[in-house]
Amino acid sequence: MTADLSPLAARARIHAALGDPARLAIVDALTLGDASPGEIAQTLDMPTNLVAHHVKVLTEAGLVLRRRSEGDRRRTYLRLRPAALATLTPPPPARAGRVVFVCTHNSARSQLAAALWRRRTRGDAASAGTKPAPRVHPRALAVARRHGLHLDPTGTAHVEDVVHDDDLVIAVCDNAHEELTGPVRPRLHWSVPDPVRVGTDDAFEAAYADLAERVDRLAPATVGGAR
Repeated sequence: MTADLSPLAARARIHAALGDPARLAIVDALTLGDASPGEIAQTLDMPTNLVAHHVKVLTEAGLVLRRRSEGDRRRTYLRLRPAALATLTPPPPARAGRVVFVCTHNSARSQLAAALWRRRTRGDAASAGTKPAPRVHPRALAVARRHGLHLDPTGTAHVEDVVHDDDLVIAVCDNAHEELTGPVRPRLHWSVPDPVRVGTDDAFEAAYADLAERVDRLAPATVGGAR
C-alpha cells in the first residue's frame, strides 16, 4: 500500500500502475461501477490469472479496494478509489490572495494575462513590468477588444510599486523571470514569446491564446479559480 510512501513516490507508483494498457482497461471498467475479478476477466476477455496479477498491482498502488460480497461470501468485488486518481495532479502553488503577472514593459503579455485571470476567476489580479512602458501596446488593446477584455491604455506600473509579499507572482516573459532575483521573485514562469518583437496581429493572437490556455490550466488549482 502507499501509506508509508512520500506523496511524490505514491504518485509515481500510481503512474507506474496505470502504465500498462491492461491495468488501465481495468480502471476504466471500474470507473462507473464495481465488479468481481471474474466479471472483469469476462468483460475484457482476459485470463483470470492475468486479471489477478493486475488487480494486485492496482491494489498495492492504492487504486483499487477489495470488498467481500454480502451475498455470496466467496465472491470479492473490486472498487475504484477516485481519490487516488485525484492525487496524480501536481500540488497547487502556495495560496495567495492576489496574482500578479510580470513582463518587461507591462505593455502586452502581463496586461492580457491579468485581464484573463480576472475574467476567468473573478479574483484579484494585477500586472507590472521590470521596465514599464508609458502605455499599453496598441495591438494588445486591439486583441483584448476582440476577445471582450478591457485594458487601461495608460495603466502600466513597475513591479516595486505593485507586488506585495503575499502575491503569487508569475513571470510571463523570459527576461522578467531572469531579471527578478531580488526580493521580488516569480513563483511561476510562463515562457510566452514577445508579440511586440514580431509586431503582427497574428503574434498578439498567439500570445493571447497561449496565456488563455495557461490561465485556464492554473485557475482550478488556486483559491477561487473554479468559480
